[in-house]
Amino acid sequence: MSSVKERLERLGLTLPKAAAPVANYVPFVRTGNLVVISGQICFGPDGKLAPEHTGKLGAEVPAEAGIAAARLCALNVLAQLEAAVGDLDHAVARCVRLGGFINAVPSFSGLAPIMNGASDLMVEVLGDRGRHARSTVGVAELPLDAAVEVEAMFEVA
Repeated sequence: MSSVKERLERLGLTLPKAAAPVANYVPFVRTGNLVVISGQICFGPDGKLAPEHTGKLGAEVPAEAGIAAARLCALNVLAQLEAAVGDLDHAVARCVRLGGFINAVPSFSGLAPIMNGASDLMVEVLGDRGRHARSTVGVAELPLDAAVEVEAMFEVA
């Protein structure tokens, strides 16, 4: 079985530095064998939001950019998880749940395919350990006008 790092390399990806919180919260909480990751927005490898990942789905953000934004959110979730547990190969039993928030116009009905960007990446990187329960909701606004935000819960050793 290949390691998380090897899978990321095959995808042409690297984990970014775990983002610092921008308000009065912590980026993750570990309790017992669970790690809950606070919502992560779609910061790119440079730690910034790209213009194509800001705004609303169904308006200025096309679906392809929304899917890419959700993938970035998942990478940022994994970066926080690594900060919480260290070794993603041995410490992570499974992804229990992802919660997706899509900044969308009220009439946008394509929420699930956007969130698939995060879900698919989790499975690509963690294999069967990445299969999870999920909720996806459309919202009126997200921090910094991000197109997507993803939170997560993991079972860890």
